[in-house]
Amino acid sequence: MLESLWSRRAVLVSGKGGVGKTTLSATLAVAAARAGRPVLLAELSPDEGGPSTLSGLVGAKEAGPRVVPVGPNLSFVRLSAQEGHRLFLEETLPVKWLAEAALRSRALRRFLEAGPALKEMGLMFQLLALLRLTHPDGRRVHPLTVVDLPATGHALALATLPRSILSLMPGGPVGRAVREGLDLLQDPARTGVVLTTLPEPLPVSETLALVGELKEVGLPLSAAVLNRMPEDPFTPESRAALERLLETHGPHRGQRALERLERARLARQRLAAGVSVPHWGLPELALTGVALVERLAELLESTLEGAASHDGREATP
Repeated sequence: MLESLWSRRAVLVSGKGGVGKTTLSATLAVAAARAGRPVLLAELSPDEGGPSTLSGLVGAKEAGPRVVPVGPNLSFVRLSAQEGHRLFLEETLPVKWLAEAALRSRALRRFLEAGPALKEMGLMFQLLALLRLTHPDGRRVHPLTVVDLPATGHALALATLPRSILSLMPGGPVGRAVREGLDLLQDPARTGVVLTTLPEPLPVSETLALVGELKEVGLPLSAAVLNRMPEDPFTPESRAALERLLETHGPHRGQRALERLERARLARQRLAAGVSVPHWGLPELALTGVALVERLAELLESTLEGAASHDGREATP
């Protein structure tokens, strides 16, 4: 399962706010780096000047549009529409100083920042520029890039908003750049979307709705993750015995915990029935920050290695 993800050029991590999407992005990047894969962890934030939670999860000392190394095989960057616009102008204008002069124009900057499609284009172009980078021997500088998307809407926006630009400018440098980006995003051999959710009815319903929306815009879904799965200490036999005791003696102080376990079990069943891609669970841990990401990366590796020896489709620590 992980080998399949690591073979992609870009892994886009998406999900509703509060479901652990940013933690999962960091976990996937750290797991790939631990497996010996050079990986770039990229943050796509609507507030490029605000604080960066993702950089803290991997110990990055800077959170800006320049790539910074943070550990063996792992680098970090915060995608910036302005940086993407600069790179685009440098590529299309005959000399570099013309691009710098153009970006110093307040009117041009306001224009580039005004329309959401133009902002998405800038973000996409910086991502493309990073993916294109190669060493002198031809090897890719960033063979794998994990992108933390800020919300479910941005996963769809990356595929839908640029289409409005293509309708207006189907040719020329803008059309070519947007078309290249869409070709990358919609190619299942090069890009995969990982959706994360919580083991509760509403988040799973929202995730299953998003699965359909991704299909409509041509973004390839590669995996789904149930985050913060509660630990279930019961075997089917011990659970049945406990339920008989509860029927006899009435509610217990642990009733809420049992109900949560049942909701998690049903959520896992619904997710399994609603997606045709590998899916797994990550446990709820009493850790935060870098320690949480490192531990989850360890569990992810061991869990999916174990799943590969079975059916390779589902694993829950």
